[in-house]
Amino acid sequence: MRTLDWYFDYLSPFAYFQLEEFCARPLPADVRIVPQPVLLGALLAATATRGPAEVPAMRTLTYRHCLWRARQLGVPYRMPPAHPFNPLRALRLTVALGAGVDVVRTVFRHLWVQGRGLESEADWAALCAMLDITPQMAAARCAEPAVKAVLRRTTEQAIALGVFGVPTAIVDGELFWGYDTTAMLRDFLADPTLFADAEMQRISTLPAAVQRV
Repeated sequence: MRTLDWYFDYLSPFAYFQLEEFCARPLPADVRIVPQPVLLGALLAATATRGPAEVPAMRTLTYRHCLWRARQLGVPYRMPPAHPFNPLRALRLTVALGAGVDVVRTVFRHLWVQGRGLESEADWAALCAMLDITPQMAAARCAEPAVKAVLRRTTEQAIALGVFGVPTAIVDGELFWGYDTTAMLRDFLADPTLFADAEMQRISTLPAAVQRV
């Protein structure tokens, strides 16, 4: 059995698209998806970069692109009431509930299909009901030091592995970032020698001719 570590943050609509694609077209039977919740903000800080929603023109384009892409894919899609939002307690609750694919997909659909948020108590209660947990119990689980430690450790491990954005899949030591690499990921799963030819090897170690100061 091959393990595919799938790093995600609920902030990313592209992570929602990719998980829906995995569910609609399952990966090979010998590949096990292990969702890995991480804080995108920490990944961006570690690489000194900004997310698309932090650049005004890119923000508008990205939101339009996501809606267009959802319509092209035939995937249900409605943005939450505000974005970016704070995903922390949803990520912690995911960890507390075992971070299985079904739990992760439920949270993504609350945000990106129902278009609900995490800030209002009504929206939070609705999400908790979908996950079969009371808001009070969810708050208690999210506050557990062990839960907080897991999310922090997973994020730190992702940074150490070179993860710089979400969604990112790592399998057999190879990193695939973004929804747009899904087809390449599938090709690699079918043919692990995908990156072994001479040209793939050459571009993988290509030197830089100039560096921006």
